Amino acid sequence: MKTTLEWVAGYGPPVLFAWVMVDQAGIPLPAIPLLLAVGALVGAGKMNVLVALGTALAGCLAADLIWYGFGRRRGAPVLGSLCRITLEADTCVRRVEGLFTRYRLGTLFMAKFLPGLNPIAAALSGVVKVRIDRFIGIELAGALVWAAGWMSVGYAFSDLIDRVTDQVSRMGGLSILLIVGLLAAYVGVKYVQRQRFIRALRMARMTPEELKQRIEDGQETIIVDLRTPLDVQTTPFTIRGALRMSPEEIEKRHGEIPRDVDIVLCCS
Repeated sequence: MKTTLEWVAGYGPPVLFAWVMVDQAGIPLPAIPLLLAVGALVGAGKMNVLVALGTALAGCLAADLIWYGFGRRRGAPVLGSLCRITLEADTCVRRVEGLFTRYRLGTLFMAKFLPGLNPIAAALSGVVKVRIDRFIGIELAGALVWAAGWMSVGYAFSDLIDRVTDQVSRMGGLSILLIVGLLAAYVGVKYVQRQRFIRALRMARMTPEELKQRIEDGQETIIVDLRTPLDVQTTPFTIRGALRMSPEEIEKRHGEIPRDVDIVLCCS
C-alpha cells in the first residue's frame, strides 16, 4: 500500500472520527474522499471493517448530538445561528423545514446525503423535541448507509484508488498545495455566493420596527405570514391581521393576496 494510504491506515480511527465529525457538523471538510480511502484499506486488509464503520458512526453521532442538544436547549434561534456560520445560503433552513414537514423523521436519514443540511436537520429535531431514542436510532441508520455506501465504493475500486494515491504521493508537497488550493477555492466560491445572497436580501428586507412604523402611520399594507408549520410550532405567534398560508399554498391561494397595496412577506 502506498504512502498516503499507509498514513491513513496508521492514524485511521482518530483521523476518521475527527474528519467525519467535522464534516457532519457543517464545516466544509468533505469526508467522502477519506471514506473511499478507508474502503480501499479494508479491501487491502489494512483496516478492520467493523472498526472503520464503528468509528464513522461515532463521528456522525457526535456531531448530530451536538446540534440536537443546541436545538433542544435554545430553540428556533439556533437555526439562525447555523445559517450564519454555514457556507450555505439562508435557504438551507427553508429546504430542511420543507423536507421535515413532508417526510418528518425521514429527513434525518436523507440529510446525510445532502451537503450542508445534516446539522440543520439535527438541530431542527432538537427544536421540535424529537425523542432522543428515536433521533439516535434514525441518525445511526442514516450514518450506517452513508458511511458503508462510500466505503463500499472505495472497496470496489481499491486498485484505482491505490494508483491515484500513488501518483499523489509522488507529487509530494505539490499535492498538498493542490488539495489546499482546491479546498480554499471551494470555500471562497461558497462565501462569495453567500455574500451576494445576503446583499440581495438586505435590499428587500424590512425590520420589525419599520413594519410597525408603517402600520402606525396608516400606510395600507397586507402582511402575508409564509412561515412553515414547523416555524409556527416552534414560535406560535402571529402578526395581528396577517394572512396566514404556508409556502406550499401560495399557488392555490395567491388570489387572496390584494394586488393594489404594498405586500410584506413574513417568512421566519
